[in-house]
Amino acid sequence: MSLFVLDNELIFPPVQLAEPDGLLAIGGDLSSARLLLAYRSGIFPWYEGRHILWWCPDPRFVLFPAELKVSKSMQQLIRRDHFAFTVNKAFRDVIANCKAISRRGQEGTWITDEVKLAYIRLHGEGYAHSAETWLNGELVGGLYGIRLGKVFFGESMFSKQSNASKYAFISYARLLQSEGVELIDCQVYTEHLESLGARMISRGEFIPLIDSLIYNPG
Repeated sequence: MSLFVLDNELIFPPVQLAEPDGLLAIGGDLSSARLLLAYRSGIFPWYEGRHILWWCPDPRFVLFPAELKVSKSMQQLIRRDHFAFTVNKAFRDVIANCKAISRRGQEGTWITDEVKLAYIRLHGEGYAHSAETWLNGELVGGLYGIRLGKVFFGESMFSKQSNASKYAFISYARLLQSEGVELIDCQVYTEHLESLGARMISRGEFIPLIDSLIYNPG
């Protein structure tokens, strides 16, 4: 199957035409309009070198906030208020840390300067959000992503202290659930998020689900 090459037209091919690994298209841009169309379509960007790659994997790794799992040790941390938790307090710092953090098994980062600026722009437009954990006034963990309707599309997280990103994720998932969010898209499998209750669902289930939760949130 040939890879779709995007031009200036604001359109994506049907997600069912993605490669077996989920790769759907290459090219295009990171305008707010294209990024929001991508998320609404179940697609997310990932850089490889200088090229923007667009993905819609099957199956999809997601977490239903109602299925969130919190270990006893994390429950104790939360009860003790070990970290301070905030939302949208330091979006630029969170994405900067996600960009800079060293990750096992990865060379470099997919968060280029262009990506960083695109999501900062989406934050200013009210679509991109961050959750932060603090220790003694220092930012030590956090995550960011896109919220549309009753769906939060997680993008990246970082941690400078043990359990800091997990604390942010748990706290934010609970907050999102209290605000009516029913699905957190985790994109691809990680053991870290599986331990918190994330699981695989088919693309055939994921696409109609986000469609209903974004466009018919009532």
